[in-house]
Amino acid sequence: MTDKQNRTLPAQPALCRILDANLDRSREGLRIIEEWCRFGLNSADLAGECKQLRQELAAWHVAELRSARDTPADPGTELTHPQEEQRSSIQQLLEANFCRVEEALRVLEEYGKIYDRNMGAAFKQMRYRVYTLESDLLAYRRYQQLLRSQLYLVTSPRDNLMGVVEAALQGGLTLVQYRDKSSDDGVKLANARQLCELCHRYDALLIVNDRVDLAIAADADGVHLGQQDLPVAEARKLLGPGRIIGCSTTNGEEMQRAVDGGADYIGVGPVYSTPTKPDRQAAGLDYVRYAATKSPIPWFAIGGIDINNLDEVLNAGAQRVAAVRAIMEAEQPTLVTQFFISQLIRMQNLKAQKALHGKS
Repeated sequence: MTDKQNRTLPAQPALCRILDANLDRSREGLRIIEEWCRFGLNSADLAGECKQLRQELAAWHVAELRSARDTPADPGTELTHPQEEQRSSIQQLLEANFCRVEEALRVLEEYGKIYDRNMGAAFKQMRYRVYTLESDLLAYRRYQQLLRSQLYLVTSPRDNLMGVVEAALQGGLTLVQYRDKSSDDGVKLANARQLCELCHRYDALLIVNDRVDLAIAADADGVHLGQQDLPVAEARKLLGPGRIIGCSTTNGEEMQRAVDGGADYIGVGPVYSTPTKPDRQAAGLDYVRYAATKSPIPWFAIGGIDINNLDEVLNAGAQRVAAVRAIMEAEQPTLVTQFFISQLIRMQNLKAQKALHGKS
């Protein structure tokens, strides 16, 4: 890629070593990201962009730079940090490697200006492409996780809030909504941040109820809006394309409005009367049946659903459900979570078998 005619100064050994090290670093980081795009997300587009970036970096990694490498004399090989020695989740691994690539590209951009007059501009554009890739990957990963989530825990205020949520996460939960109508904003923000860290440790998503500002401040995965909250389209302007937006609906008209506004999923209910919504008349199973045939986006039946009436809701057509008291007030949240998930999977398998037999 480089040409001696484009040189601004004669190449120095130290400069070549810096460029070589950061080309290695950025290529390695991209390969780690690419593997998750390919095997974790099954995204040919995202994996393809990683591969394209790696190939462009390889073109700059010429023999002159490689030959300057002196690993035995490099003091950096002995440097490490405790955070580099372990990764608590896929999300943390991806974040660490995006930072690694972006930092390396910035080094290449600055030092490259000395080595080759075209190098700085090339790596500047590449760095912006990596920023875009990071945003696209995070948005894709969040939405794929949403699609895979069949059980949605909506929290209620509890002294042992973190303990109950973690117990549910240990039971296989992958989607949590932090809902608290009574605490002050300082407490809400602290809880949202702690729940976000906890959920990400288990590779689960955290959604914040009602408050777009708290969702942004806590770096949550999205927000859930009621009919009296900010319109979905306005929330999207604030949140950007990378975060999930859900919306509560009680009838077909509200469903269509949420879909038209760009919601990623909707809540369908309340199916049964519930103290969580004491002023809200139950939408009933009829709305569940309606959503089963009409909703073009993922939806969760919600409102008074517990282990005793779950089958009734599933038989009405629900494939995803949200629970509040059934888990938050359970003596053994892990077991209750596992029961919900097992029943949802059982119903999914039954429907798949019926569809298969219907075609044969």
